[in-house]
Amino acid sequence: MQRTLRKIHALDAGILFMLASALISAMNGAVAKVLGEELSAMEIVFFRNLIGTAIILYTLWHTRPRLPGGQPYLLLLRGLFGFSAMILFFYTITVIPLGEAITLNKTSPLFVAILAFFLMKETLNRYGVLALLIGFAGVALITQPAGFTMSYEHFLGLLGGFFAACAYATIKKIRDIYDTRVIVLSFVGLGTLLPALLFLATPYVEVPEPLQFLFPRFALPDSPRVWGLVAFMAVISTLSQWLLTKAYSLGRAGIVGVVSYTNIPFAVGFGWALGDPFPNLWVWLGIGMIVTAGLLLKKS
Repeated sequence: MQRTLRKIHALDAGILFMLASALISAMNGAVAKVLGEELSAMEIVFFRNLIGTAIILYTLWHTRPRLPGGQPYLLLLRGLFGFSAMILFFYTITVIPLGEAITLNKTSPLFVAILAFFLMKETLNRYGVLALLIGFAGVALITQPAGFTMSYEHFLGLLGGFFAACAYATIKKIRDIYDTRVIVLSFVGLGTLLPALLFLATPYVEVPEPLQFLFPRFALPDSPRVWGLVAFMAVISTLSQWLLTKAYSLGRAGIVGVVSYTNIPFAVGFGWALGDPFPNLWVWLGIGMIVTAGLLLKKS
């Protein structure tokens, strides 16, 4: 009986952590969209993670981690996948509506199912196959309902969902051997180092226009408003990552993953407030299909 109660409490805590993470994540996207008028996506990622790294390092100095660790390569993968997902997400929200960008990022459960099928030899039952068909049909409706031709910006958003799936998979592998803050540090730490290296390389490389967002010219913001938004975003996005990691550590992944879809209506609301067009019927249908696909995957 006590074991059952502990499981229920852990599940409830996981849901609450994910709801908070979803709301703050949507707010973080809104702040990044505002900052996109002043900074490049790479600069946003760099400053956000630089402050986040300082916050996590302080908490680790104040309270030492207790879990043993021992799998640094998984931490490295978590950070690399997380950075890739973040830069693609922040870039897409500056060029497409916020709700669409976040919805494309939420295709990660579909990619988890595909990776599990090909790499881990897991089977897909009829619910899983149906979920993939419905989910990617929803992607087609969101990206271009008129001609079903995906734009480059929407493709990058979808690619960000793939990298997010890879990042979430690593969390499940290391949640019992690394402190939550250490896992987040791997993400924000690499998210600081890699942009810095790309900034240094920018004057010496020539890249095609579609990849120029990865090699922007670095410039320090000269506005107190921009610095204030950067600091605010760094705090809430670090908090969101901690809440997300905690949610997946405490609750069942299937239920917590479903709750994570609440950040889509949050994002639509924030985006509309910032001037994004309100989603039309086709886009809402696509959003609904992606959410439905995520729910079906929980039964597969």
